[in-house]
Amino acid sequence: MLHSFVGSDGRWSYGGLIEDKKGNLYGTTIDGGANDEGVVFKLAKTGTETVLHSFAGSDGAYPVAGLIMDKSGNFYGTTKQGGTGFGTVFKITPGGTESVLWSFSGASDGAFPMCGLILDTKGNLYGTAGGGGAHGAGAVFEVSPKGAETVLYSFAGGSDGAFPAAALISDKAGNLYGTTSSGGASSDGTVFKVTP
Repeated sequence: MLHSFVGSDGRWSYGGLIEDKKGNLYGTTIDGGANDEGVVFKLAKTGTETVLHSFAGSDGAYPVAGLIMDKSGNFYGTTKQGGTGFGTVFKITPGGTESVLWSFSGASDGAFPMCGLILDTKGNLYGTAGGGGAHGAGAVFEVSPKGAETVLYSFAGGSDGAFPAAALISDKAGNLYGTTSSGGASSDGTVFKVTP
């Protein structure tokens, strides 16, 4: 056992971990922390935990997924709620300074992202929102390094799928692949492809 959470340092970790070159582990908890709205934590190989950030609501709340890291050691992730109420895409520096890159409105831009993100070579982030979008059935989105969001696809809730909850993968050509938890020909979900 490397670490047992006690609430003030996080509670209920759902996302996976990532590791830096020194063997430190990084992750999120959906609850706990200073405001009971989740944390981003660092765990040394010795088991010493450091809370890098406690979410406070306005900067995000309840991160379900894990983190990704860029070459500079910055971390990126999503919160299911918080921001303007419908979740965020956030960045955290290695020193623990957090900034909100995008705050979802719950409308055409998406709502309630629970997935992890992927990063391209230009620093753009890609993910799925479980709700919102043009038809209220979720969306595939891109967030630029400067915090501009683009909806690449809005699910209509029919044969194309509805309510994506998992992270995306990409191929060398920039096509994105993922799943929806509902919709499709039998309303049992889909596997989809979105072109660049």
